[in-house]
Amino acid sequence: AYKLLELNKKFNFFKNCKTALDLGSYPGGWSQILKKNIKNCKILSVDIKKMEKIEGVDFLCCDFKKEDSKEKILQRLKNKADLLVSDMACDTTGNKDLDCIRTNALCAEVIEFSSYVIKENGIVISKLFSGKDFLMVKNLAQNKFHKVNFFKPDSSRNYSKETYIHCAGIKTL
Repeated sequence: AYKLLELNKKFNFFKNCKTALDLGSYPGGWSQILKKNIKNCKILSVDIKKMEKIEGVDFLCCDFKKEDSKEKILQRLKNKADLLVSDMACDTTGNKDLDCIRTNALCAEVIEFSSYVIKENGIVISKLFSGKDFLMVKNLAQNKFHKVNFFKPDSSRNYSKETYIHCAGIKTL
């Protein structure tokens, strides 16, 4: 949860947020931070794993990567979100290159999915790993968003390859 607070301190995305989507929300730390720090914000948390109930947070148990889940998420949101956050990472295998590729593929899915669920001036925050496929994710984000930044929070372990991407303002055709 400290990572999300640090990211917000750097990019100030809690401000004026009325609707937030937390993808890969289990066990619920980021949803708790969103609820505590953003007043009058509708929060939808989505994960394959069942999450304990958080007062004032709507939870949907599904795989956001599946097409029917996208529809369920949009229906539950009713309107597009101002903010999409994702701290997802694949289960580790011990093979650092494979873990990196799989987690960065998840980040790419989040970026692709964001065009369905966030407002034109919306913000996306997602975990990715430096290493294999990092440039692919960076290029994807730069093709879809006006602003793309990377940030490694102090609360992230020094030896960790994790960093976070901050994307703002969807490019329209």
